[in-house]
Amino acid sequence: MDVPTLQAPEELEALVGASPDLYVRYSEGWEEDRAGGSMDTASGIGLPGLSVNPLCPEAWWSRPLDDWLVRQWCQYKHLGEKNPKRFAWVARGISIGRGPDCEPLLVQVEPVARLSEALLAEAGKCYRECFDAKKGPED
Repeated sequence: MDVPTLQAPEELEALVGASPDLYVRYSEGWEEDRAGGSMDTASGIGLPGLSVNPLCPEAWWSRPLDDWLVRQWCQYKHLGEKNPKRFAWVARGISIGRGPDCEPLLVQVEPVARLSEALLAEAGKCYRECFDAKKGPED
């Protein structure tokens, strides 16, 4: 992937502020993803696009942009932890539907940037400090 590697959260905030049609994806990279869509592993069904998380906050989000970004980065970080070949990268594309977890599915995907390990580590620290991630509706 011949794209910049973002080192600090502020760099991604500036990128999303200038271009709100961006998404984050954890995978082995654009070269691996270019051949097809994502897979619903529970059903074994191939999806018609790449599953991603939106980086532009929803209208109801009342917290700062950086809190939204941290939450989105950390949502699927376990994929990178389980497979060291996977990394987080920023994509742009056309949303053609939703996957089984209600995540957007993109086609005509363009890689925009890669998120550095330092950026992700900082995001993880902020996530633990700013969110009660283990709390559910029954807690």
